[in-house]
Amino acid sequence: MEYISSTQPEQTLLSAIQDGLPLTPRPYQTLAEQTGLTESQVIALLQKWQQTGRIKRFGLVVQHHRLGLNANAMVVWDIPACEVDAIGEKLSDEAKVTLCYRRKRQLPDWRYNLYCMVHGTDRKTVLKYIDVLNKKHDLSQYPQTVLFSKRQFKQRGARYYTKKH
Repeated sequence: MEYISSTQPEQTLLSAIQDGLPLTPRPYQTLAEQTGLTESQVIALLQKWQQTGRIKRFGLVVQHHRLGLNANAMVVWDIPACEVDAIGEKLSDEAKVTLCYRRKRQLPDWRYNLYCMVHGTDRKTVLKYIDVLNKKHDLSQYPQTVLFSKRQFKQRGARYYTKKH
């Protein structure tokens, strides 16, 4: 999607955030310096873009392999509909859970409706942590499957602005 902004600093900001926030102590200040805006203008503009829908979401992509987390598992559970939101909220608060969301079941082939991503240095560590989650949140009673990643795909955020050559 190409977004045409009214000012050059806005175009520069939109282009700058496509590759993620700068890894600096004050990323919004760094963006301000790159764009000619103030730090408060950068923050206000990002908030405005979110509110108006120009930016659908503002998050981060964790490059877990760079952190030494090479064992990655998506745990899926078949949780009763009346319980799935509460359990999902509890799991999303866990420090080692990087992603937790609910999906519609794809019956009859796929019964699972709660998805949870867990990263670790090795498979044994990840499985041990999944066991901890099952015990802590009484999840062993529900059907589940652990799906380990076999390969890594390119991870990047959304593209909002492309320069015309």
